[in-house]
Amino acid sequence: MFMDRNSFGGRLVVGLIIAAVAWMMYMNQVEVNPVTGEKQHVSISPKQEVRLGLESAPQMSREMGGELPAGDPRTQEVKKMGAFLLSKSDAQNSPWQFQFHLLADPNTVNAFALPGGQVFITLGLYNRIDTEAELAGVLGHEMGHVIERHTAQQMAKSQFGKLLVVAVGAAASDSGQSSQGGYSPLVLASMVNQMIQLRYSRGDESQADTWGLQIMQQAGFDPNAMIQVMEVLKSVGGGKSVPQIYQTHPDPDKRIRDIKAYLQEHPPKPGLSQGRKLKTLSYFRNANVGE
Repeated sequence: MFMDRNSFGGRLVVGLIIAAVAWMMYMNQVEVNPVTGEKQHVSISPKQEVRLGLESAPQMSREMGGELPAGDPRTQEVKKMGAFLLSKSDAQNSPWQFQFHLLADPNTVNAFALPGGQVFITLGLYNRIDTEAELAGVLGHEMGHVIERHTAQQMAKSQFGKLLVVAVGAAASDSGQSSQGGYSPLVLASMVNQMIQLRYSRGDESQADTWGLQIMQQAGFDPNAMIQVMEVLKSVGGGKSVPQIYQTHPDPDKRIRDIKAYLQEHPPKPGLSQGRKLKTLSYFRNANVGE
């Protein structure tokens, strides 16, 4: 006797099969991180990440005002700092092709990284930081996202989550109508999946903060400067206008507490520096980063 797929039992079986396949696919997407040595669930290879980042970089630049000219001292500053951090940190022992970009958008305060090593900082954020150590913190944080393969992990989680939503939709009634005036199972599953992705994203940000602190120290910069970076982010909004569960980044105050806790547990070694003041004529004339 064939299974009646329109019956509740039949729909439930179909949903369970889809969920089981999704789980097996996710669990089989495992690679060892070439820097940390940890096993991670990722959906693409390092070579694919590099290619994805390189192909996406021009479009991302165009959407945020393009890049400042290569000859602009501020662009040279960002690229030189990025290269210096790479040469002094664990990031050099990776397959990623790090490149550093200063975007011309003066209003958006942001920095982000594409998979494979493309790191961006906007002019809006650059203009609000003061020292080499703060710039190192921003770039080091974004390098942490690349090293930890956060985008590749998010892609695998998102794929898994979408298949679970399909599974719930298959198990639910075809009409998608809610019971007792509430949300339908499909809508609820979508909302839960979104909450899961946001939670992971906040965890990624905290992990990248730790990498930023480590990279700063490896390059000789005082990691306490990361606190000032958080103060800058806090001053331009900080994300407190919406509940924390809906924020993709942890609240700056929480990040400051976490940074202080990390530095208390891992005291910086003596002799670390804030570096030179940025955006000064004397700096641009003698920008030997890291001295």
